[in-house]
Amino acid sequence: MAEENNSQTPPNETSQADASSEIQKLQEQADKFKNEYLYLRAEFENYKRNAIKERADLLKFGPERLVRDLLEVADNFERALSTQVTPETLGTFKQGVEMTAADLKNLLQRHNVVEVPTEGAAFDPSIHEALSSEPTDAVAPGHISKVFKKAYKLHDKVIRPAQVVVARKPE
Repeated sequence: MAEENNSQTPPNETSQADASSEIQKLQEQADKFKNEYLYLRAEFENYKRNAIKERADLLKFGPERLVRDLLEVADNFERALSTQVTPETLGTFKQGVEMTAADLKNLLQRHNVVEVPTEGAAFDPSIHEALSSEPTDAVAPGHISKVFKKAYKLHDKVIRPAQVVVARKPE
């Protein structure tokens, strides 16, 4: 029986071998996690760089579609201005300018810019900028009696408030 004990490794050496094996497995796992972390970190840095570039390109080239459409309207205005207006062509000239103005309004609508109805509406400081007030019976007090500049919204945001005159009770 003494030989059987000698053929087996002592308990200290077995636990050291198991511990060494466990340490090696943990080291491999740690190396694996480190590599995954470094890979994800590099991927995130690439993502950040691409997001910054996309944002910069959007700011730089975002209005391109609007500008391209707007150039078509500008060309129509230039053609109208280059036309020699005579009493015989005045009606046609006026019709051409009206059509170009309609094209401009359609272009703005296609790009989600809409006019905010203002004439006769109740004064709203989030949409209107009061230039003055006037006594009148034409509209109720506190309502818009005259509009100098129309208000416009881009989607749901007011991008230009209307410049208006607000009615007040006549004295």
